[in-house]
Amino acid sequence: MEKHVVVIYPHPDDESFGAAGTITQFREQGVPVTYLCGTLGEMGRNMGSPTFANRETLPEIRKKELKNACEVLDMELRMLGYRDKTLEFENRSEVAEHLKGILEEINPSLVITHYPDHAVHPDHNALGAAAVEAVRRMDPEKRPAVWAQAITNNYLEELGRPDVINDVSKQFEKKMEAVFAHDSQAAPMLGGGKDEKDVMEYARQMFSKEAFFIWKYE
Repeated sequence: MEKHVVVIYPHPDDESFGAAGTITQFREQGVPVTYLCGTLGEMGRNMGSPTFANRETLPEIRKKELKNACEVLDMELRMLGYRDKTLEFENRSEVAEHLKGILEEINPSLVITHYPDHAVHPDHNALGAAAVEAVRRMDPEKRPAVWAQAITNNYLEELGRPDVINDVSKQFEKKMEAVFAHDSQAAPMLGGGKDEKDVMEYARQMFSKEAFFIWKYE
């Protein structure tokens, strides 16, 4: 059983869409989980459906949603304080050192993050790469395992079959509760305006499994 799991993603809602089922499985086992969230997603295009946010109010709304989702998932939240859509321009070494310091403090046995260059969004790729580098810089005897999540359309062709494929169908309701805690983002991303039954059936097909690659260090 894992000792402590740290999840590292750049935006509020990445944790829920990407790994909420797996997080729930760990919490059901009594494993502590800490989420290091890179930004507040303040440059997100979705302002609610119907609109209830603007560029000035969105950061606080998304922060509140993030806290609600973390309460649903019963995990600790730490904000890294970076700005949305700028992570690719941050000094990679400095971000890695920032993460390394936190990881050495928490001393997890597992880190979950995005797979660099296979995570679609530049922020996803950048923070995933920094997380992988942070763990590489740690004492090899104290390094946590790294599960990297690839979400590009062609990752199977380029990377092969993931090493870890978690069936989270039993955790589906909890996952969707966390997803819908991100109210400003969930409805548009899941096809706002569709019949609720259709939305949930689509979600069940999309989100009943969560897959990860185990990062190989030399």
